[in-house]
Amino acid sequence: QVQLVESGGGLVQAGGSLRLSCAASGRTFTSYDMGWFRQAPGKEREFVAAINWSGGNIYYGDSVRGRFTISRDNGKNMVYLQMNSLEPEDTAVYYCATRRGPLSTTVLQYTYWGQGTQVTVSS
Repeated sequence: QVQLVESGGGLVQAGGSLRLSCAASGRTFTSYDMGWFRQAPGKEREFVAAINWSGGNIYYGDSVRGRFTISRDNGKNMVYLQMNSLEPEDTAVYYCATRRGPLSTTVLQYTYWGQGTQVTVSS
């Protein structure tokens, strides 16, 4: 079992930045790929970014590529999402999720999920 806790959400103006963090429990963190997803009101959960166990393979959703950066620190059991040039369309609840490989962009293929952290971008 893996438990995930997100933090770092908040209210930011358009063009600003936020850094989300996800703390994972368990001693087998390096066995898992990690993903970030988001869900806006009335919309389906959307893939944002994913990183494999070593950090050597990374995927980004089309809407965030070039603005967001995913990273992980296996020594601290942490995964991060640096979000720059934020837009009002980025407003959503952001979720951290994990699964064993191979790396995936599909919501249903992720096994464990955090509770989410709200990100609100004002125009």
